[in-house]
Amino acid sequence: MATTTVEGAAPAHEHAEELDFYKASRGIKSWLLTLDHKRIGLMYLAGVLLAFFAAGVIAIIFRAELMTPQIDLLAPAVGEGSATIGRELYNKLFTLHGAMMVFVFIIPAIPAALGNFLLPLMLGAKDVAFPRLNLLSFYVWLTGTLILILAILAGQLDTGWTFYTPYSTSTHGAAPVVLAVTGAFVLGFSSILTGLNFVVTVHKMRAPGLTWNRMPLMIWALYSTAVIQVLATPVLAITLLLLLFENAFNVGIFNPAMGGDPVLFQHFFWFYSHPAVYIMILPGFGIISEIIAIHSRKHIFGYKAIALSSVSIAVISFLVWGHHMFVSGQSEFASALFSFLTFAVAVPTAIKVFSWVATLYKGSISFNTPMLYGLIFIFTFSIGGLTGLHLGTLSTDVHFHDSYFVVAHFHYVMMGGTVIAFIGGLHHWFPKMFGKMYNENHGRIGALLVFLGFNLTFFSQFVLGAQGMPRRYAEYDPEFQGWHVASSIGSFILAAGLLWTLIYLLMALKNGKKATANPWGGASLEWATSSPPIAHNFHDTPHVDSDPYNFPEIDHTMKTGHH
Repeated sequence: MATTTVEGAAPAHEHAEELDFYKASRGIKSWLLTLDHKRIGLMYLAGVLLAFFAAGVIAIIFRAELMTPQIDLLAPAVGEGSATIGRELYNKLFTLHGAMMVFVFIIPAIPAALGNFLLPLMLGAKDVAFPRLNLLSFYVWLTGTLILILAILAGQLDTGWTFYTPYSTSTHGAAPVVLAVTGAFVLGFSSILTGLNFVVTVHKMRAPGLTWNRMPLMIWALYSTAVIQVLATPVLAITLLLLLFENAFNVGIFNPAMGGDPVLFQHFFWFYSHPAVYIMILPGFGIISEIIAIHSRKHIFGYKAIALSSVSIAVISFLVWGHHMFVSGQSEFASALFSFLTFAVAVPTAIKVFSWVATLYKGSISFNTPMLYGLIFIFTFSIGGLTGLHLGTLSTDVHFHDSYFVVAHFHYVMMGGTVIAFIGGLHHWFPKMFGKMYNENHGRIGALLVFLGFNLTFFSQFVLGAQGMPRRYAEYDPEFQGWHVASSIGSFILAAGLLWTLIYLLMALKNGKKATANPWGGASLEWATSSPPIAHNFHDTPHVDSDPYNFPEIDHTMKTGHH
């Protein structure tokens, strides 16, 4: 089964005493100053999960607020102007929720946490190309996160996570905006450093025999993501720098009162932020390709098509930012062009979905926890993708723009796509990362709760948006209450599912059964080393002699027709 032979392999007893990377060095200092990509990946994992938890708690607070049409939970009980205080607090909360989820959690979640841990292992390398740069990128991420949180807690930041002008140039005071934008600016550098490191690692550190056509699809996805990170993030940095400059020195760049153009900010922002959507989702595609192939014990269908579709998504993602601006007053020709390009990006995405479904066909499917998340992903992401067509079409986008339909679509892609893939990937590689197995029954219960809670939460919002409920409102007409209550109940079920998942994974760390080196029977290089891996990953240089989806038992059966 394994695709590796090991050059100059020494007898097993010579390696018997070698410790795994947790035990290789001890003490808090050995973690804080580590250059081991696995430890850096785990520090990122702890950080992004903490951010996810905090932003999730905020989401639950404002979903509880939205169960009634008027402000009651966030407003003080008595006093004149209490509703105004409640509205302002609501705006601050959804700004904090959006900024933390996007900049602190989703963008680094898969590349920086799982990617850092897995990329060198899957390439057969001892580490990333620049280990010190890798550690620096973690501390840059941590610094940016702390600045961003400080900004939102310290002042009147209620611009939403997009920092749109004129909100961000005429807010109650420029200080919180300057601070928050500085935080996002710093976080961008972490993204650039990680992307640069990954590009060089993939080009220079592949094991002998690991050609481009033999790379796992997870590597293709991380590589495409890294290219976007390196090329797109500087645009955000420049945009935020201009906003900082305007707020600090009172110069007219985006503020129309001083001769600036607020729509220019939108162009700059979405030129980065639409590719950023693919920074979030492309690594998720990579995870799903691994899960579907390994847990259906079948060679992935359309390997080259999936690999090249990742690259083409990376390219097209730079050309579609204008579909966020159909109602901003841009020319009809520009809108029509962006609409056409938006439809074009659906083609490589559909190639992936059809390939995954074709892989499942006649496979020997295990309905374990990673596979359940893989199937949930195909369902929820397909809804997210198909509802994107409504927003890419000029006539319907005008109706749905800034309604709850957009909120639902965005969450079906980001939460139903990236986060579901992230949780699935965490379960898939959990034995490799921690050397322990979790309880499968607990995993299935968690997946069911997440699936039911997620769809109840956000499908209700499609209906709300279609009926005309605008987004970002703390108060609404009573006619919308039924669907809001359904959405809020769904969010509580989703929160329960995620909390349940956290509890049984933490229990598995303590009491879980010891994992073997290759519990799923995978054929890529990370399964060829111990669980958890040793400090330098492999005892000897692995040599790859076939592709990573070589499952002969099913493939042979299908070719010969014998069952």
